[in-house]
Amino acid sequence: MHIVWSGIKLGILLAFLIGPVFFTLIQTSVERGFVKGALVAVGVSLSDAVYVAVCYFGLVQFINQPNFREGLAYGGGIILIGFGLYHLLIKSRRGVAAPVQAATASTSWRYMAKGFVINGLSPMVLIFWIGTLSVASIDLGYTRGYEFLIFFVSLLLTVFGTDLLKAYLAGKLSRLITARLLRIMNILVGLCLIAFGIRLVWQADTFL
Repeated sequence: MHIVWSGIKLGILLAFLIGPVFFTLIQTSVERGFVKGALVAVGVSLSDAVYVAVCYFGLVQFINQPNFREGLAYGGGIILIGFGLYHLLIKSRRGVAAPVQAATASTSWRYMAKGFVINGLSPMVLIFWIGTLSVASIDLGYTRGYEFLIFFVSLLLTVFGTDLLKAYLAGKLSRLITARLLRIMNILVGLCLIAFGIRLVWQADTFL
């Protein structure tokens, strides 16, 4: 239970971090409904799980190479800027959102991919999981495989649960959304994504 509680506490901390994923999750839930917001959360969790696996199985020595991190920063920054421009220049001009529809097998993967890609683009997410692995092994003293498994499963489930809560609460606001408010939201989402992308590109040289 101590290991579980440690994972939950760190997961709650992660839930309060504001980044591209936060804005994407809220925007999708408000515009498209809880189910599709939840699918974005599933994609985010899958991305986090991949990062945890990468860190745990010892690929960190490649990730810490300056050239690799520089390339990841440039690539991630450019794609985030692209997503931001899409929200700012295209989605903000569409006016009223399309009616909320149930996700189908043909569209579900798109929302999961959206969460997976947005979360996976930022080197800061990867650095966070590397730091978390260090905390688990050094600060918390975990050395056995099952200890890491329990810790990270508890952490990831907590993050996923809080993302679902965000999507649910945001989805409830969809009835209050007007065309004007939706345009404002898309503009803010676009500006935030562009800002995060520019920040990644700007910081790329620091990885050398």
